[in-house]
Amino acid sequence: MSQDIILDSLGGDVFEIRLERPERMNALGAQTVVALKRAVDEAAAQRARVVLIRGSGRAFCAGADLKERKSMDLAARMAHNAGINEAVNAIGNARFVTIAVLNGLALGGGLEMALACDLRMAAAGVKIGLTESRVGAFPGAGGTQRLPRLVGTSRALHMMLSGEPVSSEYALEIGLVNEVVPPEELQARALEFAQLLAGRSAPAMAELKRLVYRGMEMPLADGLKLERAALPGILGSADYAEGLAAFEERRPPRFTGIVQ
Repeated sequence: MSQDIILDSLGGDVFEIRLERPERMNALGAQTVVALKRAVDEAAAQRARVVLIRGSGRAFCAGADLKERKSMDLAARMAHNAGINEAVNAIGNARFVTIAVLNGLALGGGLEMALACDLRMAAAGVKIGLTESRVGAFPGAGGTQRLPRLVGTSRALHMMLSGEPVSSEYALEIGLVNEVVPPEELQARALEFAQLLAGRSAPAMAELKRLVYRGMEMPLADGLKLERAALPGILGSADYAEGLAAFEERRPPRFTGIVQ
């Protein structure tokens, strides 16, 4: 694994992917994104239930490494963008739960990475934005698609056209992040919540994610059919039997199901 990206086990099927380029505000260089994709794949191979993604130092991620990109020709720039997309989409397609832990500024491709996560937790006072319009571009790693789905078309356009970052407090108001906590409490809170989710049934969580994300692309009637079709696999599972037994016996369930 590249030293730009660190994958750590935090115990109890919770893992952390940490961006380790603090001197470059954890910007996504060409090699960084290869290592990021590899870390996501490795977390899946180790049967992670929950993965936290955070940055080292004072930034979550400042986006694509523009210093690297400035010296690239068009073919290299497109390859760099393709690498970012591959890593971001690997996060978005992960069957485990992903939580972006925004410990510092999250701009451009950094926010696009966070948007691909299932949930986002931020420190108070953090700046968050899709800033590509300020350098004559537009978000090219899913931002034009994921942000409107999360906060609505008008708010998304305002953020992307202006290129101006917003505060984590405003991001909470519009549903861009799920929680805002004091900076000194962020890591502990993220780990606490990750451990709670890791105690849930992994197959049920993976199926829940699939139903939500696929259902959002369908008419309601089709989404409801999708949900009904998935029920036998869950209601007939060993984890559900364990959940019912734990409920009757008034004890915490011990789920053992794995995601294939």
